[in-house]
Amino acid sequence: MKPIKILLLSLVVIILTIVLALFVLPEKITNPVLGATPKDWNHATFWYEPWGKSGVHKGIDIFGKKNTHVVAPVNGVVVFSGELKRGGKVVAILGPKWRVHYVAHLNSYSVSEGDIVKLNENIGLLGNTGNAAGKPPHVHYSIVSLFPLPWLATSESQGWKRMFYINPHTNLISR
Repeated sequence: MKPIKILLLSLVVIILTIVLALFVLPEKITNPVLGATPKDWNHATFWYEPWGKSGVHKGIDIFGKKNTHVVAPVNGVVVFSGELKRGGKVVAILGPKWRVHYVAHLNSYSVSEGDIVKLNENIGLLGNTGNAAGKPPHVHYSIVSLFPLPWLATSESQGWKRMFYINPHTNLISR
């Protein structure tokens, strides 16, 4: 084989190994709002509609006292920290199984893109930024799969999108 072909084949093997490794890593999940319990969110708000401009609520809102510590719900890499119009101050963490854990409406965040975070590591403070302004402090928590999970799709409104969203409530109470 020519050296270029060997290099390309080696690169493909390395990339596939990384992709597969993230699928098989165990996914430990914790509540991102320090001290919060299932009593601090409405269990029925995942995929609830009608829900503002997005139409469907693609996560859960975990309520608490303003400036309560918000922690990394998984081990992973911060892929976004910044401000978005609706989410306000947000942090997104790529964790095991190629899932992005998204927390929004933070009062502040203490991590940057590229940071490696550990489960329960402080990433910010609970707030009510973005479209949560004027509402009780809370964190919007979504889990988004980068690979579709077709068995989760439904015939309801935006049901095809549901194959990319995992219900945080189910994951938090099963731990």
